[in-house]
Amino acid sequence: MTQHPMHDMLVRLYDLPETGSLRQRLESEGYDIRPALAAEKSLLVAWVRQHYGDGWASEAEVAFSLQPVGCHIAVHNARIVGFACHDAAYRNFFGPTGVHPDHQGRGLGRLLLIDCLRAMRHQGYAYAIIGGVGPADFYRKAVGAVSIKGSDPGIYRGILSDIPV
Repeated sequence: MTQHPMHDMLVRLYDLPETGSLRQRLESEGYDIRPALAAEKSLLVAWVRQHYGDGWASEAEVAFSLQPVGCHIAVHNARIVGFACHDAAYRNFFGPTGVHPDHQGRGLGRLLLIDCLRAMRHQGYAYAIIGGVGPADFYRKAVGAVSIKGSDPGIYRGILSDIPV
C-alpha cells in the first residue's frame, strides 16, 4: 500500500475570506454552524469516533478542554453532520475536521474551517498550521494555505497505532 504524503500547511489568519453569503445559504438550507458547547462533548466525541476513529476522537476531546471550546460543529435536523477543531494536537494547529459524506459538497467544511481559523485569530495568532493535510487543494483554494517544506511526516512521526502487541 502506498502512503500519501501528510505535510503541514500555513495560513495567514489576518487575510481570511468573507463567509456571510455562504453562512446565509447554509442556514437557509437548515444548517446551524456554531461553536460547540461543553455539554455536547460526549455526543461530539462519540460521533467523531464512529466516523473518523479513535485518534481524531482523542483530539476532539482535547479541544473541549479549552476555554472557549476549540471545536465548531455543523448541525442539521438536530444531528451533528460536521466538525472542526483547533489547538487540539498542538497549539496553533487547525484540525481535525470532517463532514459526513451525505452533507459534503455544500460548503460546510469551508465554513467550519474559516470559523475555527477566525477563532484562532481572535486568540492572538497571526498564522495557523494545518497539520497532516490530506486535501491540500481544498485548503489552498479555501484560505490560501501554503505547504510547509520538509513537514512530512510532521507532528505525527512515530505515533502509536492500534496494532495489537
